[in-house]
Amino acid sequence: MNCTTSINRVRCAFAALGIFSLISLGGALYLQFAHHQDPCPLCIVQRYAYVLIVAGARAGAFTRRPRVRVIASIGILIAAAGGLATAARQLWLLHHPTLSCGFDALQPIVDRLPLASLFPSVFKVAGLCGIAYPPIFGLSLPAWSLIVLLLIFVLAAGVLRRSVIQLRQREPQ
Repeated sequence: MNCTTSINRVRCAFAALGIFSLISLGGALYLQFAHHQDPCPLCIVQRYAYVLIVAGARAGAFTRRPRVRVIASIGILIAAAGGLATAARQLWLLHHPTLSCGFDALQPIVDRLPLASLFPSVFKVAGLCGIAYPPIFGLSLPAWSLIVLLLIFVLAAGVLRRSVIQLRQREPQ
């Protein structure tokens, strides 16, 4: 895809959002299966945020309709905001180890979500939020997730702005 025209820049931005999310999901799965870092309820919620971002990015990248791009951007912003809040909560809990993430209360809810029954090894809770796994380049996994989700949020806000401008240009006055 040539990213030089205005519409194609938006489509490339959607593709980048999807790729960032897929890389984040892939990294989490690698740590889970290769390094036995079991996901806690908050980790699973963040995985859902990334899946929703991928779905929105796909919708935005492959449509020709500006209105769909606006809706996809808003969906991505909502998913990224939810993921940001969850990652921030998890980071807070890591710095306050005497508190709990609510494993008993949150775990059954997360385990009843649709993808948990389709892909239980990926979307079922297996760990606790208070476990501090070794840092990656000096940062914990929730810190990395927070950074990536913040970048996704900022990029999605720019995509939304550009999509709204394109929508207004196409609407008859």
